[in-house]
Amino acid sequence: MKVWSVAGRIIDFIAEALGRIGWVLILYCMFFGVSDVFLRYVLNSPSLWISSTLQVAMVLIACVGGVYALNDNAFVKLDLFYANFSAKKKAFCDIITVVYTFLFLGVLIWKGWTAGMLSLKMNQMTPTSIPIPIYPLKIFIPIAAVCMLLVVLKKFVIDVNTLFTTDNK
Repeated sequence: MKVWSVAGRIIDFIAEALGRIGWVLILYCMFFGVSDVFLRYVLNSPSLWISSTLQVAMVLIACVGGVYALNDNAFVKLDLFYANFSAKKKAFCDIITVVYTFLFLGVLIWKGWTAGMLSLKMNQMTPTSIPIPIYPLKIFIPIAAVCMLLVVLKKFVIDVNTLFTTDNK
């Protein structure tokens, strides 16, 4: 059990690090989004690169933010019935539904990695006046999915432990 405790802390560290990266990306989007609007509408001198990098940053925010939010139980849920369940019933429901999560993440990792490697082989760039490489973003998506899989595995182990331990209360 000590090994799992260390693994859980490592997964928490990864999720927290990705959350901090997301925080920096949000600041980037805020600063350069306002700068782009100012350049375009006030100075009548639009930027050639800001909108493309903002799109990349927003995709990265979704990737890293999802891992962070899942690890911190920050997703919005439809708790009409689930909120009133006992801890064991919640664990049971989570164990049943985690199969779909494993399937989704497995396909995302598999096909995402294939798409990322193809993009790298083709040296894929944005079709803008200032070409920005797309392949780092496409490679990062399956990497973020692996991090998400680690968080899902951690939660799965916690749910199994909750379901099969006796509660003396």
